[in-house]
Amino acid sequence: MGVSGFGVHTAMWAMEWNREAAEYAIPEAVRHGIDFLEITMLDPEGVDTDHTRRLLEKHEVECVCSLGMPLDRLPTNDPDGALAFLKLALDRSHAIGAKAMSGVIYGGIGQRTGFPPTEAEIDATARVVRAAAAYAAGLGMEYGLEAVNRYENHILNTAEQAVALVEKVGADNVFIHLDTYHMNIEEKGLANGILKAREHLKYIHLSASDRGTPGCDTVQWDEVFATLAAIGFKGGMAMESFISVPPQIASALSVWRPVAPDREEVLGQGLPFLRNKARQYGLI
Repeated sequence: MGVSGFGVHTAMWAMEWNREAAEYAIPEAVRHGIDFLEITMLDPEGVDTDHTRRLLEKHEVECVCSLGMPLDRLPTNDPDGALAFLKLALDRSHAIGAKAMSGVIYGGIGQRTGFPPTEAEIDATARVVRAAAAYAAGLGMEYGLEAVNRYENHILNTAEQAVALVEKVGADNVFIHLDTYHMNIEEKGLANGILKAREHLKYIHLSASDRGTPGCDTVQWDEVFATLAAIGFKGGMAMESFISVPPQIASALSVWRPVAPDREEVLGQGLPFLRNKARQYGLI
């Protein structure tokens, strides 16, 4: 997908991506030896793309972008509005030099009906994803689908469901994005999820079981890294810890209290812990 090694989600430093956030987070990424940033694109129109791109190029930092779609513009309730929003987000992501856009870009965080997804919902989702992926391909970008837990979305919760949607869409630039926080809830074993997604897996969030500091949690990290090594994983590994939560998704994420004492603990303990595990298993 164009990025590899270790990245960090910009929620580590800022609740939204603006000029101030870019000027703080990008040099911090360099200071911590991070290979790429995952930049939130929740408000595409509010991103100063020229400013961000200049800073990324100056500091030689790669990036991907991520988002969850607005709940009033979903493939299942407003397919035209959903596609228009995704095209805007892709344009803005491309303008800052992103190699891919990923996340809940098939639906929204908080999208739940109380029932399993219907065939009609899956069909509507696939149609919009197929069109958005085609638009992304025209920009030279890849398009990632993140399986998230049942409390945040009812369309994709497991690697198996993600594989089914990727194969239904049938586009070469669509990939699977897993997240250990969500997998810890939804998969029957972290290794099983990685193995099921292996043919399409290009990106993974390395998130603690409480979204705090990796290594100070209950995720079976040896299982994660051993399985990634076993499948020959070459994609991006991004630490995601919600030290700063964008206000528009705090409620949907149910982040009511601090998940770690401060970012210094997460970056000073969690990031080295993950790097050491990756090195132990030959992933870096």
